Amino acid sequence: MMGKKFAHVQTALPGPKAKELLERRHNVVPNGIGYGAPTFVEKAKGALLTDVDGNQFIDFAGAIGCINVGHSHDQVVSALHDQVDKYIHTGFNVMMYDPYIELAEKIASLAPGPSNKKVMFLNSGAEAVENAVKIARKYTKRQAVVSFSGGFHGRTLMTMSLTGKVRPFKYEYGPFAPEVYHAPFPYHYRRPESMTEEEYSDYLLSQVENFFISEVDPSLVSAFIMEPVQGESGFIIPDKKFVQGIREICHQHGILFIADEIQTGFGRTGKYFAMEHYGVEPDLTVISKSMAAGMPISGVIGREEIMDSASPGELGGTYCGSPLGCRAGIAVLDVMEKENLNARAEALGKRVMEKFEELYDRYDVIGDYRGLGAMCALELVKDRDTKEPAKELTSQVLKEAHERGLIVLKAGVHDNVVRLLMPLVITDEQLDEGLEILEEAIESVLVGAKG
Repeated sequence: MMGKKFAHVQTALPGPKAKELLERRHNVVPNGIGYGAPTFVEKAKGALLTDVDGNQFIDFAGAIGCINVGHSHDQVVSALHDQVDKYIHTGFNVMMYDPYIELAEKIASLAPGPSNKKVMFLNSGAEAVENAVKIARKYTKRQAVVSFSGGFHGRTLMTMSLTGKVRPFKYEYGPFAPEVYHAPFPYHYRRPESMTEEEYSDYLLSQVENFFISEVDPSLVSAFIMEPVQGESGFIIPDKKFVQGIREICHQHGILFIADEIQTGFGRTGKYFAMEHYGVEPDLTVISKSMAAGMPISGVIGREEIMDSASPGELGGTYCGSPLGCRAGIAVLDVMEKENLNARAEALGKRVMEKFEELYDRYDVIGDYRGLGAMCALELVKDRDTKEPAKELTSQVLKEAHERGLIVLKAGVHDNVVRLLMPLVITDEQLDEGLEILEEAIESVLVGAKG
């Protein structure tokens, strides 16, 4: 790493302090909780991480998309300190507090579409999805829910049932919640070669209509739930025609459309909400991750009449919409506006995709590169013609990147996608160095494979 300005790993990972912590971790933390880099953070600021052994890393993971405004942003930290000095928790359903109202007002005003919105807050993304399903069932008086193949919605019973990938999320964890169905989702890179993108979308939409014949009658379906960009499945981006087509199908049959914006929201794709790219107003939207710069909070946004279908006491929870999370969320929205982070996401995405195009021309193992705003990914394959996934190669690239000072994640239906979720406040210099490290990691792994 000589000559690098930001990232420098001084020892092979893990370092001596990290090794000690790893041993303690394995003694007390279950194996089912995974980890990427085998080290432990000491401090984090902006897009840089420093571990307990003094190694510095450029962060292209952002806590799986939670840190759009950067680690420990001064304005967020200040808001949290101020709130801690006043009160930490009273329970909104016991004695209310105004940060909840202020954050709800701000989010309702930003949500896509002209309808009057109401907002409730929860603790996690999975909990938001659970409550969106509850609300949809209450409003429609129907039980069935339809999600999409490849989608990820969480690890609780209902959200695991909605998730459209078996390993590692669902394997041996059944039986799952009843009345959950999965419809096909467009994966354009792997569409039949005989079909154009438009023909492929038309075909999948027709399959949804057939789905109502073979799987579940539309009169029994309360909601469809869709990620505007599928995150865990490798940043799979549907086309506008498909998303609008699903929205129209929902409208025709009195079915609610739920947008899962947990990973795509709060500037990641260059908009406050990714559904804005498709010109669609969801009936319900679930949010979390970057809404509070890492504080555990989530929410459900919905049309007023839908949100008001539940009676007092039917929604909520002990820690839902904590004052600390709400204050952090207010600060995040202020930072996004002041620093124009939606435009910054577009600029970052453009810069990344230009680099990805160069890498695609240079390395045959890159089968596809794609992105929406700053939500960008490389899909690695063994052969561009067969598109056989290069799962092991992808893991090796990530390991090599970590050892060179870059924290980056993989994803994908086939675990062969390198995904980028860097903080939107990352500097151009940090971004370029991170991309350089990624290229070095790919080159190193390929040279090692040939050797």
